Amino acid sequence: MSKPRIGISSYVEDARWGHWSQLAALVPYAYVRAVESAGGRAFLLPPSSDGVEDTLDAMDGLVLSGGGDVDPTLYGDDPHPATGGVKPERDVAEVGLLEAALARDMPVLAVCRGSQLLNVVRGGDLVQHLPEVVGDEKHKETAGEFADHEVTLDSDSRVGALLGERTPVKSHHHQGFGSIGKDLREVGWAEDGTTEALEDPAKRFAVGVLWHPEEGEDYALFRALVEEAERYAKERPR
Repeated sequence: MSKPRIGISSYVEDARWGHWSQLAALVPYAYVRAVESAGGRAFLLPPSSDGVEDTLDAMDGLVLSGGGDVDPTLYGDDPHPATGGVKPERDVAEVGLLEAALARDMPVLAVCRGSQLLNVVRGGDLVQHLPEVVGDEKHKETAGEFADHEVTLDSDSRVGALLGERTPVKSHHHQGFGSIGKDLREVGWAEDGTTEALEDPAKRFAVGVLWHPEEGEDYALFRALVEEAERYAKERPR
C-alpha cells in the first residue's frame, strides 16, 4: 500500500530565489521533513476555497501549519494593536478545509496558528496578546527564534499518551486560547498556566498544539497522525 497522503496547509508570501522575487505558496520545510520522517507522503495545499472536497478526497490526513494571526473578526473581536500578519483569504480557505476534514473524521494535526483556528472553528476565541495576561514573553522571546519551555500534559489524553506527562517544546506565539470551543478538551499547559494543547476525544485524531512539534526531535505527534491516516485510508469508502 502507498504511504498515507498528508496535506499541509501552505500560505502565500513574497519570496526570493535566484533572480526572482514573486508571490509563492510556501511552508517551512520542517513540516515536510516531519511528515515524511513519520512515514507519510507530504502534499502542500495552497490556500484556496475552491475544490475543498476534491482536495480532501485525495488526502488521508491534514496538517494545519503555523503562520500569522487569525483574523479576530472570526471570533467577534476587534484587532489588538499587537495582532499582525492577518490574511483573511487564508483564514477563509483553512476554515473550509478544517471543517470539511473534521466532518469526514479525517485525522488532523493543527500546529500553533492552526490550533488557534481549530478552537475558533469550534466556537472558541483567542487571547490576542499573551504577555498582557502572563506578564512576560517567554512563549516568543525573540522574533524569528523558537523559545524553549516545558509543557505538562494530561496523562489521560491522546497527547499525554504520546509524549508523557512533561515534554520540552519549541514555541513562537504571542496569542493563546481564550474560551475553549465546543467538544474540545484542554490537555496541555505551560508553567504559567497557559493552555498549550487541545483535542477532541470524539474524533479519531483531532489534536491542536500551540508549540511547533515539526521543529523538535520527537515526531511522535506526526507518527500518530500518519498511523491514523493509514487507518482512515483503509476504512473510508472509495
